[in-house]
Amino acid sequence: MKKTVILCFLFIYGLPTLGQEGFIFQKNVDKVEIPFKLINNLIFIPIKVNGIELNFLLDSGVDETLLFSMDDKKEVSFFNVEKVTLRGLGSEASIEGLKSQNNTLEVPGLKSTGHLLYIILDQTFNLSSHMGIPVNGIIGYHFLKNNLVEINYEKKRITIYDEENKIRKKIEKKFQEIPITIEKLKPYIRGSVIMDTSEIPVKLLVDIGNSDAVWLFQNASELIKVPEKNFEDYLGKGFSGDIEGRRAQIRKFTMSKFEFQDPVVAFPDTISIRNVKMVQDRAGSVGAEVLRRFTVAFDYPNRKMYLKKNGHFNDPFSYNKSGIELQHYGLQWVQETVRLETVPLSEGTNLMNNFKYKFELKPVYLIANVRKNSTAALSGIQKDDILVSINGVPAYKYSLEKINSLLKSEEERWITLEVERKGEFIKFKFQLLNVL
Repeated sequence: MKKTVILCFLFIYGLPTLGQEGFIFQKNVDKVEIPFKLINNLIFIPIKVNGIELNFLLDSGVDETLLFSMDDKKEVSFFNVEKVTLRGLGSEASIEGLKSQNNTLEVPGLKSTGHLLYIILDQTFNLSSHMGIPVNGIIGYHFLKNNLVEINYEKKRITIYDEENKIRKKIEKKFQEIPITIEKLKPYIRGSVIMDTSEIPVKLLVDIGNSDAVWLFQNASELIKVPEKNFEDYLGKGFSGDIEGRRAQIRKFTMSKFEFQDPVVAFPDTISIRNVKMVQDRAGSVGAEVLRRFTVAFDYPNRKMYLKKNGHFNDPFSYNKSGIELQHYGLQWVQETVRLETVPLSEGTNLMNNFKYKFELKPVYLIANVRKNSTAALSGIQKDDILVSINGVPAYKYSLEKINSLLKSEEERWITLEVERKGEFIKFKFQLLNVL
């Protein structure tokens, strides 16, 4: 019999854990270090699933482990499989999925057996095209639940400790301790925001899988209102569609002793979050744009989180000023010229042919969304345009991360884009304007 399961990207709730143990240290191992990739503030780590290495987004905002984009990973075997229907963030639409029990997940030194997986079959749910690297799954609670887990955003390294008491004393001396609650298998903290003049206490999900600074829910309190100076924007991808909302600056966000002036806050629309079953008094989320400014240690067993400022603490809060959302659109063969050293044939003579051509696969970028009334939209750029060049430089010479960083520039610089539209090449010029 097919079952219906409510899921979402950024928020997952209400699924049975079936007594999963989480990750356990292997014999004679008391510390594990895992290097990670940091893209758009998000953490990606390799984990073996039933012996096959996959790439996971680490997300404290999910409870159960999810897999997707498995079309090129047909060698992975799954056990005790049954069909389910998945529904979540984005709309009321549902998608087909599978539930698989008794799986084994491993990183060197740590193993989780009897692991429950939810597999999304819809290939349109694809984070790889948005991240620029292969992404096969999302993992959260079951990776964090057992151990003291330290995330060093500057060194791009996760350290997991077994000898908790010994290391905890060291951390307590250098870090700020913040109490957390674990509700529906996710961590929550208490903080406050200042919208206009009054300080509003807020209960927030600690969500390292959310690339924004802070999300606030308008329906959580009469005091939480979108500031007059705001703009509509794409906020993320859900299982059932895009997540829309508004962005604005607020005066201040505070958690524990740490204060942040003028953070850029997202206000998701009520349609996008209507399938999310909120815990009591939740008003939003604190995301990775704030958390990346610290070394963060999660201690789920003792209901604590530890924070230590890093070199990015005072970074300004930025946002995409162009209004363009890009994603990978496959690969293309590109001809490049390679210069060769000349080799003397005899005294006074050299080889005439001192170069050759080579062909390499390079990324193609598609404009997936254009924000209404943004400078890019007003210049004429449209959804589904294929990006050819940026300021005269071929687009394939940029990573997706570098393009996004350019479009978030603090400077109100001019950008020239060349795009391909239905076989025609068109150039557009616009300025990155600060609208907040």
